[in-house]
Amino acid sequence: MSRSIIPDLKKNVVWFLTGSQDLYGPETLAQVAEQSKAVVAQLAASSDIPVTIEWKPVLKSSDAIRRAMLDANADDSVIGVITWAHTFSPSKMWIHGLNALDKPLLHLHTQANVALPWSDIDFDFMNLNQAAHGDREHAYILSRMSVPRKTVVGHASNPAVTASIGTWSRAASGWAAARSMKLARFGDNMRFVAVTEGDKTEAEIRFGVQVNTWGVNELADAVHAASEADIDALVDEYLAAYDVVPELLKDGDRHDSLRYGAAIELGLRSFLEAGGFSAFTTSFEDLGALRQLPGLAVQRLMADGYGFGAEGDWKTAILVRVANVMGAGLPGGASLMEDYTYHLTPGEEKILGAHMLEVSPSLTTAKPSLEIHPLGIGGKEDPVRLVFTADSGPAVVVAMSDMRDRFRLVANVVENVPLDEPMPKLPVGRAVWKPAPDFATSAACWLTAGAAHHTVMSTAVSVDVFRDFAEMAGAELLVIDNDTTLKDFQKEVRWNAAYYRLAQGM
Repeated sequence: MSRSIIPDLKKNVVWFLTGSQDLYGPETLAQVAEQSKAVVAQLAASSDIPVTIEWKPVLKSSDAIRRAMLDANADDSVIGVITWAHTFSPSKMWIHGLNALDKPLLHLHTQANVALPWSDIDFDFMNLNQAAHGDREHAYILSRMSVPRKTVVGHASNPAVTASIGTWSRAASGWAAARSMKLARFGDNMRFVAVTEGDKTEAEIRFGVQVNTWGVNELADAVHAASEADIDALVDEYLAAYDVVPELLKDGDRHDSLRYGAAIELGLRSFLEAGGFSAFTTSFEDLGALRQLPGLAVQRLMADGYGFGAEGDWKTAILVRVANVMGAGLPGGASLMEDYTYHLTPGEEKILGAHMLEVSPSLTTAKPSLEIHPLGIGGKEDPVRLVFTADSGPAVVVAMSDMRDRFRLVANVVENVPLDEPMPKLPVGRAVWKPAPDFATSAACWLTAGAAHHTVMSTAVSVDVFRDFAEMAGAELLVIDNDTTLKDFQKEVRWNAAYYRLAQGM
């Protein structure tokens, strides 16, 4: 029954656009083409780059550049372009094309050869291999036109170069997913909460995400329409995948609760698939005819690649979906997370993250336990849920807040750690982590930024992927990592307030 919507990133295409001009004659231009094809072959052979790099004919005129950009815009499989001014591609030729481009751009500053052939260099070699100043000309127009881009410097055989391009291509995949995302809100957000509010129209303008609301009883109708045969099959899947507590087994006295949890998954999945939704929200204050707060179903859907935000938090649902896409094919996963409470023993400070039910099992490689327990809020039946602890290792938590004139992303680099002791009375998915650079600095910076309490935790991608995503989205990103100090962070917040106000004009 589980059907992943995490994409195969090899189906995402990045066009490799090589700039030159007619000045050099057909023989030189033929060499340019062969050398740029060789660069593409090196990039395509790298396991660091999860997408398909596609070579395009050398661009030698303003009209050809403009047409290439328009064609890239029109092709839904194309998530971005890489540009390289191989010889010398006068930057005025790029103006109309760059004005037209609506996809992310990476400027690769490279050349065909690694070492200089010192004893053989003549001016034919110099005319052919001019990227050292050709790319400076190219970068000038990118800067003058304020074109958002990532600049990568080095030879295509250098693992640092391919890793950097791979990071950008994952971000571009996330950006493409955001721009085509449809998000279903079942009910509204939690009452009186500020940070889960936001401008949904502005979100569609900035990110491309369509955020709309459906009555929760429309979902309940889909849940209650699930067939007994489908429920039987999904329950069998649960029994095979998880350590199911005895009371939920087929002869257990609470097996009906598990069957209803399966009905929720079937109804929710069918509703999302029928509407083309890749993200959704629920709220414990708006459950209508549902007998349980969706827990198990939400956990499994996140593991299958859907975005989710609790309590109507659509901004976090966006981040969970984007992180799932950006991490495609990598170990680890992405999940709704919430900083819940602290361990404040001096020198051993940690954060315990969890939620009522909805943490994705993609954060663990262990076999989760499928359990049922009371839930003190929501006024419904006891919900079924998966219980586990996130694997130890590096992670990042990222929040999105609406700051009125911009969307702000705040990212904290963290290290998930084992539990100090078992927690038998906390039957939820959870993670415990140490934040960088230290607890006090991390928390003070997070509060200074006004960052949300709901986050996405990703154990698959690094903060660098979110940096590239924020650049593509034109969103503010504040990073808390090992180099962060509160004093400098406070300055950055102030500077950013002025920058983003000025950047958007009056």
